[in-house]
Amino acid sequence: MSVSDFFDGQEPIRPDVTEAEAAELAEQLYGIVGAASEIGSNQDRNFRIDATTGLSAMSYLLKVDNHAFAAHELEAQNTAMAILAGRGLRVPVPIPGLDGSTVQTWASGDKTHSVRMMSFLDGKSLVDLGAFEPETIAALGRISGEVAQALTHFEAPGLERTLQWDLRNAQRVVEQLAPSVADDTMRGRVLGAAVEASARLSRVQNALRVQPIHGDVTDDNVLASTEPHLPDSVVDFGDLAHGWLVAELAVTVASILHHVPDDPLAAVVAIEAFDEQVPLTDEELTALWPLVVLRGAVLVVSGQYQLAVEGDNNYAADRTEHEWQAFEAAEGISYDEAESAIRAALGRPKRAALLDAISRGDVTMLDFSVTSPGLDGGLWQHPDAEWELAIKALGTSPVAVAPFGEYRLTKAVPNSRDETAVFATGWELFLAKGETLRSPIDAEVASVDGTTVILSGEGVAVLIDGLKPSVSAGSTVAAGDKLGRVAPVRDGYGRVAVQQLANPDATFPLFVTPSEAKELAPQDPAALIGLAPVNPKFDPEGEQLRRSRIFASAQERYYLKPPQIERGWKEFLVGGDGRVYLDMVNNVASIGHAHPRQVKAVARQLAMLNTNSRFLYRALADLSERLVELAPDPSLDTVLLVNSGTEAVDLALRLAQVHTGRRHVVALREGYHGWSMGADAITTSAYDNPSALSNRPDWVEIADVPNPYRGRYRGADSAPQYLADLAGGLERMVADDRHPAAFISEPVLGNAGGVVPPDGYLAGAYDLVRERGGLCIADEVQVGYGRLGHHFWGVQQQGVVPDIISVAKAMGNGYPLGAVITRREIAESLSREGNFFSSAGGSPVSSVAGLAVLDVIRDEKLQENAAQVGDHLVARLAELAERHPIIGAVHGMGLYLGIELVRDRETLEPATLETAALCERLLQLGVIMQPTSERQNVLKVKPPLCLSLDSADFFVDALDVALGSN
Repeated sequence: MSVSDFFDGQEPIRPDVTEAEAAELAEQLYGIVGAASEIGSNQDRNFRIDATTGLSAMSYLLKVDNHAFAAHELEAQNTAMAILAGRGLRVPVPIPGLDGSTVQTWASGDKTHSVRMMSFLDGKSLVDLGAFEPETIAALGRISGEVAQALTHFEAPGLERTLQWDLRNAQRVVEQLAPSVADDTMRGRVLGAAVEASARLSRVQNALRVQPIHGDVTDDNVLASTEPHLPDSVVDFGDLAHGWLVAELAVTVASILHHVPDDPLAAVVAIEAFDEQVPLTDEELTALWPLVVLRGAVLVVSGQYQLAVEGDNNYAADRTEHEWQAFEAAEGISYDEAESAIRAALGRPKRAALLDAISRGDVTMLDFSVTSPGLDGGLWQHPDAEWELAIKALGTSPVAVAPFGEYRLTKAVPNSRDETAVFATGWELFLAKGETLRSPIDAEVASVDGTTVILSGEGVAVLIDGLKPSVSAGSTVAAGDKLGRVAPVRDGYGRVAVQQLANPDATFPLFVTPSEAKELAPQDPAALIGLAPVNPKFDPEGEQLRRSRIFASAQERYYLKPPQIERGWKEFLVGGDGRVYLDMVNNVASIGHAHPRQVKAVARQLAMLNTNSRFLYRALADLSERLVELAPDPSLDTVLLVNSGTEAVDLALRLAQVHTGRRHVVALREGYHGWSMGADAITTSAYDNPSALSNRPDWVEIADVPNPYRGRYRGADSAPQYLADLAGGLERMVADDRHPAAFISEPVLGNAGGVVPPDGYLAGAYDLVRERGGLCIADEVQVGYGRLGHHFWGVQQQGVVPDIISVAKAMGNGYPLGAVITRREIAESLSREGNFFSSAGGSPVSSVAGLAVLDVIRDEKLQENAAQVGDHLVARLAELAERHPIIGAVHGMGLYLGIELVRDRETLEPATLETAALCERLLQLGVIMQPTSERQNVLKVKPPLCLSLDSADFFVDALDVALGSN
């Protein structure tokens, strides 16, 4: 949605509305009849409507908004008023129009304006009150703080506006509007002040909090409803937007100054009152007076500009003198004097930077977080990773810093049942040995122990480790005094840690687990040492809320409280909090997460070309030839590339129907094949679709699933019975003139949990279907591509050759890629219905991604690894089953296994609830695992093919623990 942008060139001219038109709008849009009288406004038109009839005999405010403001910006203002009213603040209440909407529209000439009606607040504006008493100043600061506090967590569309009143834009606004100031001296003074204030502000602006603010809590927009004139009401929400929190206070303070021009520091009373509502940070205290000066400068140039474009704007003209007085008063005292007075009033002495380089801003920020680009390619597992990145950074900056609150990937440990200590409770500084370290506060040296100094100041203590101290315990230091020099640690460099303590005796480790961090709640020492805080991008609850707002409820997600996964590597997934999980369920990442060879190949191809398969390029044929070479039979000589398993299955169905000239397809019960209309039609899993068997289209025939463990017929020799039933079904179809176009199944029943059909079933099924003129489709999307270890394709386990293979998932290792492999004559049948292509399927990048996967499977012998590790898993799980009766069977082979859990090995009652609980428990133990099958009682074991023996053992051991506690 678009929002207003002051810099887009639109002139902020007020709407052209007469009082008569305002009265007419009130009646037409709101049904309120009454006389209209204009109230001043800088960029909008405001009218008081004095209703004269009926129950509505009261006063209202009609607001015709500037056409530059979008409706959702105004709706955000209405919502903010409601929030403040709910907090007990006296604010206008939006009035809905006759159609129920609080934002109406009115066309005037070639422009359409938004119109709003709200309750009219009686009271006296403070703007013309004259000199302010301290009580009035304090009340104004308090109400500004109350507004800021109430809006802290408010979010709505329309807040990301680019306003001339947003002090983040102040210098740009002043420079753009300064030509409107006719007086050369005045203009030069305003420009110079803006530059100086912005320079001082730049030292701390990255640390300033941003949130929705009213932006105009001033003497003009705060009313006093009773005597004496103490403000109790806030009006005019037109400047509501995201902005610096401290800017809310700066705007209020600036509006006070023309009431106390000879004593600008009298406004400190307002700052104290604001701070009681919203405690200000150290950086905000430094930023406050520069922002007051900038507000004054913006007011001066904006007032002159408004008069230049709209000479009859009496409202703007009346305020120019006050605006200049405010600017002069703010600029008339030095920043140091103002900041010292503010700090003295609040009892917060100024602090000094720990290092001279920090005070100069000559610092490079290191990133050891889970999402750090510098830790790609598995570098995070190198023991010297932090030093490598730090020394690289020190090549361009004298100090490299790693922030407090970061969940360090470099500290993460794979295959750990417990959380590891990854949360940084302090800052670390990498710098040359011998650099001088200074005390950040006035303090007593509480202790000196080797390279560690603890300082005890008023209400705070600081631990600094990694220096050669030049102070002794019991001595006192002032902020800025020398503490010592950086001690050498490695290659001429030192490593300094800084922590903030509640008291000198309350020490804690530099790194703790995420759970310990929540309990400990350490404080960020950034402000103490002159650095800007860094907010980690880790908020799983917030991410879950964001997803719920934009996702449909039908879109699946794992876990009740899902971890926020931000990185993958080999067979591991890493949460944003540095917790490493063993990924035992992700058969999409066949060669392992973030494999460097594929990453490099895809990046290089993206840098050269990516288009669709109707163009001629080598990669498409390269990939297709490799697939033909790997096909289970030379007859499968033609490849059609697509972008997913669903698309591959859908195309396979279409090929069979077009080639045979028939519609009917036989699918197995409990199967899952995809989400397109065609693939979903043959998906019969009751879990994925509870109405699967009752709402199939008439061209789909369902055959019984050949499950030798819990099917209608059981045992390894049950194939003939299942085949007899299939033959009977096919005969009934033919008798009803419903000749089969195709039979489709997974060679190994993936959705059932890796169940292998009884020997001879698939061969017999293919014979039965082919005898009746149908084609046989093997859905290898889940089980093929080397996953079974002892076979590249699932059909090879059954000793059959299909007519069509659909494959995806493993093909791209997470890149959208799928394929249909078939015989030439079947593929050529498509020409009867026109041409075929898939926009992403077979593109240069997807082809290169697929080639990289095949290269890695071959070169790293991942199919052989699947066989070896899979056999090891089966053996260990069998031993586990001897001790845990809940394990009814272990299905599958290689790295496609299913652990079926039952409450009774005789009745095979599914242990559905227990399976769900096990998955949650395994997550706590560091394993990603999910249930499958219609009964959701099978643990699906289908990890990346690079799964190591150590990781396999970790999984089985964790499962053993989980089963013991379940």
